Amino acid sequence: MKPNDVVSSLPNNPTPNTHASVDSAQQEQQAGLDFVRQVITDDLATGRAKQIVTRFPPEPNGYLHIGHVKAICLNFGVAEEFDGLCNLRFDDTNPDAEEQEYVDGIANDVKWLGFNWNGEPRYASGYFDQLYAWAVQLIEQGDAYVDLQSPEEIKLNRGSFVEPGKNSPYRDASIEENLTRFEKMRSGEFKEGEAVLRAKIDMASTNVHMRDPILYRVLHSEHHQTGDKWKIYPMYDYAHPLSDAIEGITHSLCTLEFQDHRPFYDWIVEKVKSKAVPHQYESSRLNVDYTITSKRKLRKLVEGAHVNGWDDPRMPTVVGMRRRGFTPEGLRDFCKRVGVSKTDGIVDVAMLEFCIRQSLENTAARGMAVLSPLKVTLTNLPEDMDLNHARHPNVDMGDRVIPLTKEIYIDRKDFEEIPPKGFKRLIPDGEVRLRHAYVIKCDEVIKDANGEVIELKCSIDPETLGKNPEGRKVKGVIHWVSATKGIPAEVRIYDRLFTEADPETGDDFLANLNPDSLKVLEAVIEPALAQANPEDRFQFEREGYFVADQHDHSPEKPVFNRILDLKDSFKPEKK
Repeated sequence: MKPNDVVSSLPNNPTPNTHASVDSAQQEQQAGLDFVRQVITDDLATGRAKQIVTRFPPEPNGYLHIGHVKAICLNFGVAEEFDGLCNLRFDDTNPDAEEQEYVDGIANDVKWLGFNWNGEPRYASGYFDQLYAWAVQLIEQGDAYVDLQSPEEIKLNRGSFVEPGKNSPYRDASIEENLTRFEKMRSGEFKEGEAVLRAKIDMASTNVHMRDPILYRVLHSEHHQTGDKWKIYPMYDYAHPLSDAIEGITHSLCTLEFQDHRPFYDWIVEKVKSKAVPHQYESSRLNVDYTITSKRKLRKLVEGAHVNGWDDPRMPTVVGMRRRGFTPEGLRDFCKRVGVSKTDGIVDVAMLEFCIRQSLENTAARGMAVLSPLKVTLTNLPEDMDLNHARHPNVDMGDRVIPLTKEIYIDRKDFEEIPPKGFKRLIPDGEVRLRHAYVIKCDEVIKDANGEVIELKCSIDPETLGKNPEGRKVKGVIHWVSATKGIPAEVRIYDRLFTEADPETGDDFLANLNPDSLKVLEAVIEPALAQANPEDRFQFEREGYFVADQHDHSPEKPVFNRILDLKDSFKPEKK
């Protein structure tokens, strides 16, 4: 899904790249002016299309990221809305960069996000015979030629922003010569870089993409689908529109970076005389602050061990966001709120976090975990007891058993000897309520030789289980876990990977990495949490949303990742 990186747009063929807010897209949606859906509505009404057919066409050369999520939601979303079809097609035209691992991963990501494609997955490589036949047809029509210039010569003769390109000395070779050379390319008689097939369009075009673009190059590489059958491989810009035509795609939806590629898209479809004539439509890509989506830079993070693999929960990859505990429902809601626009902008990451929290509010069971344990002895608790409490305050998820024992843990931040103003938790001689249990009073503070608090002696008010104390008001409520029946757990606190809203600030994006993006804590959790299955999500009361790690969690050794804290700075517009 990436343009030919040896060409660039000219000034009079700009691709919008303004850092606008997402407000314009939201306004378009609220006014019913989403241009993609309007185009589809008009095409159905006029009969240009009888049934909508879209496609999601990833290149299997890496893992999908948050930007691809928007493309998935758009392509599959409009197909569902208009009772159409959406194909999953792997545009696998570069075997040097592609792996079966990515093919399998992409299919799993699409399914996890909640979408189903039409029929079996498709591959551009499945059309290689037809694409080759069309290339021969182009040569026979005089619309393509084999160029034996070196890659450096081709690049030099392409021209510049102010100068037109120069015709190749091989441009006017006869049809017979070109057919012979192209067959030699196919049979492997040329080395890589010695020959390419180019479209014959216009080397003086103001659009660089129309200056005799390359259609085929020589690659002596084995393909993950076709093996060693081919010694030549089509370029993306050639294979993509023709694959759309083969599949009968009615609306080829892509990002604004492909806007200047559209003239070639239309040219090649017309030249091969395809019965189906797909149309390309461009909309803004998804840019989120504090986030990088460049495949090259994401790879640099992985290969430089700045993160722990592609599914590191700090990564904006789908596998990373899944392991972080983000929900497919939250991601789909986020893409819906961002909307479809023709103007690039940067979306506040707080909107993404808001959508994830919204999806978790009524789906994540509650539980208690103490992340920084401080021992408390309940001096007058007559005996250990089991408390039954709902797993969710508003949704029927059943009950859980919370053991209350003579020794418990509270969080260190919930006790202060010299409290700051407004502190409403435990202090010497002060009272708080234990969540779902008794009101307790701090009677004694025990310290070690260094003066550090290591234990609190507290007494319960036995008349306060399930009711308020008489004659006084206790404002603070703190969470806790049994010290003797609680389960030790590893808790990973994830934060944003970058310290700068624009990670590209400065000379090297790696300089903006957040050194505190991961903290690993030895916590204690209530027993019910240890029985979680991998990917089960919870709200640890007063701490945030957490997920049982997809790979490392087990009842014997619980591991939880923080999805998000409970704070929310995003304010959605009122409808």
